[in-house]
Amino acid sequence: MNATVNVICYKQKTLKNGEHPLMIRVSKGGKKKYKSLGLSVHPDHWDFQTNRPKLKCPNRELILKTILEKEAEFQREILELTSMQKDYTASSLIENKISQVKAKTVEEFYKELIQHYQNTDKLGNARTYKYSLGSIIRFKGRGDMLFSDIDVSWLKKYEQWLIGGKCTEITISFLFRTLRSAYNKAIVAKCAHKGNYPFGEFKVSKFDLSTQKRAIPKEAIKKVMAVDLSKEQFYIQFSRDIFIFSYLCGGINFSDIANLKLCNLIDNKLVYIRKKTKKKISTPLSKESTQIIQKYTSDKTKSSDYIFPVLDAATHKTEVQRCNRVHKVLGKVNPSLKKVAKLAGINVNLTTYVARHSYATVLKNSGVNIALISETLGHSDLKTTQIYLDSFENSQIDEALENLL
Repeated sequence: MNATVNVICYKQKTLKNGEHPLMIRVSKGGKKKYKSLGLSVHPDHWDFQTNRPKLKCPNRELILKTILEKEAEFQREILELTSMQKDYTASSLIENKISQVKAKTVEEFYKELIQHYQNTDKLGNARTYKYSLGSIIRFKGRGDMLFSDIDVSWLKKYEQWLIGGKCTEITISFLFRTLRSAYNKAIVAKCAHKGNYPFGEFKVSKFDLSTQKRAIPKEAIKKVMAVDLSKEQFYIQFSRDIFIFSYLCGGINFSDIANLKLCNLIDNKLVYIRKKTKKKISTPLSKESTQIIQKYTSDKTKSSDYIFPVLDAATHKTEVQRCNRVHKVLGKVNPSLKKVAKLAGINVNLTTYVARHSYATVLKNSGVNIALISETLGHSDLKTTQIYLDSFENSQIDEALENLL
């Protein structure tokens, strides 16, 4: 038996000003429980038939808004408990003893996540959740469902909708992993019930990510290095330099490359903090990577100067400005790399990501320990390799990087 919820003017208690307090009343199984709304009205201003303030009631709009919000809050909690098939009483519902869940819609929770990541300058994370929320709203036409509405059946329908929209499995996997992450965060924030969690049965790991393996062999890397681009436009040359620099410097990603400064060059090593994981990376500089650095720093003397012509300290002062600038330049670099690949005579969709993946794959195929590769890449989520990381000396990393060319 479900409970009924309404707000009443509690005539059993009269305040000094002649008004009665407004109370939320929960009825279930013949028992009733009351809780004050912190508001009161004069009986002349209350319609006891409809349990609503009369048109002439002072502050009617505020009172009515509060009533509707509070009733909706309790109805959502009843829906949550009913969907979990959990028993409750009028008293436990009022006192909130069964669940501390703060009823929020999926859209509300997502927007809070997005705002949090924007406020903490984690703009990549903010963009990820914004993209996921947009997809969910396009699928359902709205975002005001509860997390309890997202069950296995819902996920299967969402999957079919994405497939019908010609999404690749990589994109589908990305969207489901983001949704799963949001659901987990909602559980931690007590905005969703763990008992409703659908990802135990619906396996995100089923999606084929094989197309994500874009590594190219060492021979193809050498072709990219050797192709004559002297007559090509700046971005063609710059993109090749960025690609080779990433490959030779531990697979450093484009965002970290863009943020490198002269002060990151220490004793013929590239030393920086990886933006994504906050892990300190120290990579030996080869002759070829040093030449690339010299090409772009020959007229720079200040230790605050960026090594590569992506960011400008005087222009890009905030994290948002820097993030937008990096995203904009990357949007030019990757298309330019496609022309580099064509000029080099290799049939591959060349991107900055390919450089990072190729670095790891070439070392792996050369017999280098996977845990060592993980350390040079700056990974923080490969828990099975972490116990080995402290044992690697710089000389081992230096020796491993000699396998690149």
